[in-house]
Order: sequence, then C-alpha cells, then structure tokens
Amino acid sequence: MEIINTIAALKLLLEPIKQAHQKIAIVPTMGALHKGHVSLIAAAKQLADLVVCSVFVNPTQFTDPKDLEKYPRPLAHDIKMLEEAGCNVVFMPSVREMYPQPENWHIDLGAVEFLLEGEFRKGHYQGVTQIVKKLFDAVNPDLAFFGQKDFQQVLMIKKMVDHFQLPVKVVSCPIIREIDGLAMSSRNINLTAQDRQNALVLSKALEYVKSHFKEKNIESLLENATAMLKGTAGVELDYFTIANGETLLPEYDKNAGNLVALVAAKVGETRLIDNMLLD
Repeated sequence: MEIINTIAALKLLLEPIKQAHQKIAIVPTMGALHKGHVSLIAAAKQLADLVVCSVFVNPTQFTDPKDLEKYPRPLAHDIKMLEEAGCNVVFMPSVREMYPQPENWHIDLGAVEFLLEGEFRKGHYQGVTQIVKKLFDAVNPDLAFFGQKDFQQVLMIKKMVDHFQLPVKVVSCPIIREIDGLAMSSRNINLTAQDRQNALVLSKALEYVKSHFKEKNIESLLENATAMLKGTAGVELDYFTIANGETLLPEYDKNAGNLVALVAAKVGETRLIDNMLLD
C-alpha cells in the first residue's frame, strides 16, 4: 500500500494505470475509519483494478469551527485498517496541499441543497462538493464510492458530477450497522455509554416506519416515529421525514415510489444522521 501526500506524486503514480486503461476507484473519507468505510473499499475492489482512499478532514464543509476541532483523527488506526482492507493507495494531503490559496467556490446544486442537512448546516454541501471535485481532479477516477448514510451528500455529489460533466460513476453503498442497529459513524466515538444507548432510537424509529409502512399512512408513521425520538432522554430531534429520494421534499403518498425516511438528532453533544429506504 502506497501512502501519498501530494497531488503531483499521486498523478505520477496513477498515470500509467490510466494509460493501461485500467479502472481506478476512489473512496473519499475524512478518516476515523470503521467497517462502513471498509465495505466501500471492498465494493470498490470488486469493480476497479486500483483503489485510492483519501483521508482528509476538509475544513470548508464544517459550519462549526468547534466541530472541526474535535473531529477524530486516529491516523495510525486508519492506516492499519486500510492495509487490512487491501487498499492500494492512500492519499493523505495537508490542508495547504488542497487549498494552496483562498478560493471562491459556489455551484448551483438546486433547491435540495437547502433542505434537511442544508438547513441545519448552511454552506456544508458547497464545501463537500468543493473538496470532492478537487479529489476527482487529483485522481481522475472511473468510479467513486460513498456510503448511503450520507444520503443527501450522495445526491449533491451526483449533481456536482452532472454540473461539470465529469466521467465518473458515483456508487452509493448500503449503510453498515452495529449489531444493535446503530449506523456506523466516525462520530460514534464521541458518544458516552448512555448516549450510545439513547442513540439506538434513531434506527429504531426508522425500522418502525419500514416495518409498518404497508399498514399505516405516512402521517401516522411520522407521528409515531417522532414521538419515539422526542420521548427519549438526551435526544434533541432536528428532523424526521419521509421524502422523495430525489428531491428530498416531504411525500405523503405511499405509492409515489423512491421513498426514504431520514432522521437527524443531537444525542448528548454529538449530532447523528441516519436513513432507511422504504421501497
């Protein structure tokens, strides 16, 4: 496994792979890796000849400086996990390498940018698309793998790819969960033992909606799931919605198709998101 720190060295390494018409995949991460990230690398290895995993905590997507400051950075742990996962190349650039000078970045991501996460983390998806575009430019991948847990993020990245007409296929991979249902997240490390127990209500509310989807109307599902979340101590709900999987607008017709339930809540001092496909 090669560890690369500069764009120039990365391009030099990957150019012969491209010339040989071999497929390159990228798995962009912010580190603090877990089994969810490993599943992305496994999926990438099935479809590509070479897998690049980036580890970079991107400052432009954090709307709260304190959140950026406390984001976990266990680099030795990450490198060990990537080696065991069979990753070929790890790209670990500095902030200066990715942002050598100040930039003004703004692209039109449509109305969906301002819904849900966009409402609570204004400007977040501009920062996400900014760094993903930089990573795509550095790697020139054929495929890019992201986790379904960041459902809205995947939509935004697909819009960015369409905006620039990039020749890369964005692949969304299923959420990986702990045995008790909690969606794996780099932020879970910040949960206290009690928070960890309280956080289970997110997946329980989603599972409730999925298991009762055929017998109850959407209004009842939302009401009951919201009551579950609001009735759990230490959980501060931001939103729970059943939405169209493309527009993320609320949907009340069960026959509409492409429906997804999405939730975000602060559990103790840690903000968590989760979702579940309903059809």
